[in-house]
Amino acid sequence: MTDRPLRTGTPPELPEALPAEVVDSHCHLDAMGVDIGRSLADARSVGVSRVVTVGDTLASSRWCADTAAAHPGVIAAVAVHPNEVGGIVESTWDGLAELAARPEVRAVGETGLDYYWDRVPAAQQQDAFRRHIALAKAHELALVIHDRDAHADVLRVLAEEGAPEHTVFHCFSGDADMARECVRAGYVLSFAGTVTFKNAAPLREAATVVPLDRLLVETDAPFLTPMPYRGRPNAPYLVPWTVRALAQLKTVHIEHLCEEVTRTAERVFGAW
Repeated sequence: MTDRPLRTGTPPELPEALPAEVVDSHCHLDAMGVDIGRSLADARSVGVSRVVTVGDTLASSRWCADTAAAHPGVIAAVAVHPNEVGGIVESTWDGLAELAARPEVRAVGETGLDYYWDRVPAAQQQDAFRRHIALAKAHELALVIHDRDAHADVLRVLAEEGAPEHTVFHCFSGDADMARECVRAGYVLSFAGTVTFKNAAPLREAATVVPLDRLLVETDAPFLTPMPYRGRPNAPYLVPWTVRALAQLKTVHIEHLCEEVTRTAERVFGAW
């Protein structure tokens, strides 16, 4: 998350409201640079009733937890992003454990492996990933995974450590074969605005093989803005673009997809 430039330009207009509520399962409210109350109100106005705000450093995670405590409809995930785990100290793990015990924190993430950026050696990333997995299991929280160019190692580490009961592949980026493997393992796959990109045919094929009860949607705001607004600032109120694209891909009614996604979010993260 931290390596991506912030989006600039005019925020897109509000889309047509969804016919049923839906959840933005992954965003970074701390990185959006906007009024949080207004952003959440915009989201609610189009049917995005709840969001999960996700940390990528200890400071970011603390901000997410505090924001979730202050805003109904918001819960938090806490972790140190794989691109930030180089030189991580024990006091950071202590801090994450303290945050994980708070009631508004419902997941450990985003954690995992990122081999696209050459910032932290793979071995260090894998060690940190294993500790995040242990933290999620110790606190009976969901695990939210960042996986970039590291599919095989992510799946291997999960198998070696034993995945938590609820494990989510944030911004799923694999193909249909990987999607099937994740579904067989019991994981949940979350799709972002990338599924709407013109060059994302393998990702769209992957989405078609995921059962509705293993599917989440997200913005990853302020990043990965869906078409037709790619490159402009993203926010939770833009989830409807991704929902409509997925409904078309899976040939299901939008309202039914919203209901299934919301039910899955509540199963993974608990009620909020």
